[in-house]
Amino acid sequence: MGKLEEPLNGTLAMSFSALGLCDGLLKTVEEQGYTTPTEIQREAIPAVLSQRDVMAVAQTGTGKTAGFVLPVVQRLSGGPSPQSKTVRALIITPTRELAAQVEKSVQNYSRDMNIRSAAAFGGVRIEPQIAQLQGGLDVLVATPGRLIDLYNQQAVNFEQLEILVLDEADRMLDLGFIDDIRRIQTLLPSQRQTLMFSATFSKAIKSLAQGMLNNPLLIEVTAANSTVDSIKQKIHPVDKARKSELLLHLINKKKWHQVLVFTRTKKGADSLVVQLEDSGVSAASIHANRTQHARTLALDGFRSGNVKVLVATDLASRGIDVNQLSCVVNFDMPYLAEDYVHRIGRTGRAGSAGLAVSFFSEDEAKQLQSIERVIGRKFELETIPGFAPSKKVAASPFDDEEYGNFEADPQPRGRGKPKRRRSR
Repeated sequence: MGKLEEPLNGTLAMSFSALGLCDGLLKTVEEQGYTTPTEIQREAIPAVLSQRDVMAVAQTGTGKTAGFVLPVVQRLSGGPSPQSKTVRALIITPTRELAAQVEKSVQNYSRDMNIRSAAAFGGVRIEPQIAQLQGGLDVLVATPGRLIDLYNQQAVNFEQLEILVLDEADRMLDLGFIDDIRRIQTLLPSQRQTLMFSATFSKAIKSLAQGMLNNPLLIEVTAANSTVDSIKQKIHPVDKARKSELLLHLINKKKWHQVLVFTRTKKGADSLVVQLEDSGVSAASIHANRTQHARTLALDGFRSGNVKVLVATDLASRGIDVNQLSCVVNFDMPYLAEDYVHRIGRTGRAGSAGLAVSFFSEDEAKQLQSIERVIGRKFELETIPGFAPSKKVAASPFDDEEYGNFEADPQPRGRGKPKRRRSR
């Protein structure tokens, strides 16, 4: 496999019509209210249409899904119909929510074309998914575990596969799917176009790309692991025991009507939901221990406004896409610094303004420092009146008399090698 090439240079096209999309897709894009492509779309769409392998690094919320869905749909249009159990394009995602979201985008963009698509993920019965594959599909969006299940049951084969897309590749590595991805790779034809999209660009991602892509074109439209400029980021120091109280205070004072809150653990998410509900705030949780039906209901309730606060773990951070979500709260600082980027990327999407608020207790100083290193910036702590910590934050990275300093430690505390999870 070839090395990654340098990013594209030159003048960027300023309209979708200049990117090589067909009239049918241009009409669909216009009807959905999009007039100017984002940077990742300007770079990726012509490259995918030219049938190049692509390694694209882009922040969450920058329109990367359309960056690969639009050209993939165009490439498949007018081609041969898929045979029974075959797929022409395979899109692999790390979570169920993201699989459903991407497949919905495929449906939206291909509505005037003869494109058959479906999503396959765990937490629901496999039989309907097997039935959808009986007639063949142009596009299958799947999580790794369920895809392998389908293959083992001889419900899918890849004889007609033309395009492979790995969406949120870094998250798949974080969740321990590398063995599944390697196995899936052995099942696919070597002659194919492969696209890899990731929000971060680690050594592990580079290694994966060099092993799966053929002479790929590197598109890096933002600094690796950086955060969207339109997101205002705040860090509030507070005692760990008062985080719930502070959240309720801000919800009421700031009149937040829709808040996505991230906790470190599933137990913590459920506990916070109980506290919020007891205080009269409608809330629901979404994490790996909840059934797919419960996760779907929670997300639908949040999108409709019936649920004011959605409490999620990092597993769901890549699959939550809510239009005009104005606020994300890190109730707990993430163990992995890269997860901070993905969490706050749920707000400030497509150039809209967003707010990311993080609660910082004294035991999370090393996590905060790791985040600062990853995103390349220092935070100023902003204490909310009435919620000042009961004692000095003993391990703060700031040169400030109130908080002191601490020694550098590049490794987040409390997280070793990620446990292997299967999105069945």
